[in-house]
Amino acid sequence: MTTPPPALLIAGHGTRDDAGAEAFRDFVRELGRRHPELPVAGGFIELSPPPLGEAVAELVERGVRRFAAVPLMLVSAGHAKGDIPAALSREKERHPGISYTYGRPLGPHPSLLSVLERRLDEALGAAGRSPQDRSDVTVLLVGRGSTDPDANAEVHKAARLLWEGRGYAGVETAFVSLAAPDVPSGLDRCVRLGARRIVVLPYFLFTGILPDRVRQQTEGWAAAHPEVEVRSADVIGPEPELLDLVMERYEEALKGDLRMNCDSCVYRIALPGFEDKVGMPQQPHFHPDDDGHHDGHHHGHHHGHTHSHAH
Repeated sequence: MTTPPPALLIAGHGTRDDAGAEAFRDFVRELGRRHPELPVAGGFIELSPPPLGEAVAELVERGVRRFAAVPLMLVSAGHAKGDIPAALSREKERHPGISYTYGRPLGPHPSLLSVLERRLDEALGAAGRSPQDRSDVTVLLVGRGSTDPDANAEVHKAARLLWEGRGYAGVETAFVSLAAPDVPSGLDRCVRLGARRIVVLPYFLFTGILPDRVRQQTEGWAAAHPEVEVRSADVIGPEPELLDLVMERYEEALKGDLRMNCDSCVYRIALPGFEDKVGMPQQPHFHPDDDGHHDGHHHGHHHGHTHSHAH
């Protein structure tokens, strides 16, 4: 008898927004439908049912002993770094004999960047058809915002990757809570940088109170600045790319293959404008300030510069 594959446990933030919580539950059900070979369950850390513990109990009742937990979150903030691992270790005490591996957050994966690009195209409509049109567009990517600087930096990383090779005038960053700049300040910044047309793009998976707030703040700012064209784009949503990415994170967690940031590495993934780099062998390269003499190992060109480091 073959051992069944480890179950997939999806961990969500939780939201006070019923539609947002339902979007998460729907997404978990859809994953289960797509992967009938896998027990799949999902729960929240806070604010909405079902709690994560209930999802674990449901899997245990179905005879599951091993599972991989994947945080359904774009960035690794306090929830992904602390709350979920804490909740999982509680469940391990509650259900002796279970074991789990823990996957990593979803963003900024290239497949999500292509969904974000699609959302921008939808918001621009006919006005965003040509590369020339894009060069007039400044994007304001709005993240959740965190007290964790690393989590906020991840949103900047997503913004930079969205900008690379896609031809927008720029991609700026703002946050809806806990971090600066807020949405109105972010829009002010875009204007100071010379933005003519701005698309506000929520860096959120599903609808909810925070993405709604982003839209309201955008509309409020736009009403006060009639001279600037501002549009709002939609959240990522339960796209096929997102379903596939969760499975990729599941497989990774099982293999223990939690890599560095290889998702956005130009040598692994075809990123717009850098497609020729995929699969290139990585050679050590010597900088012009390497004198080629100091360790006896460098061969080839001697540039005659003295090394700037003390030996």
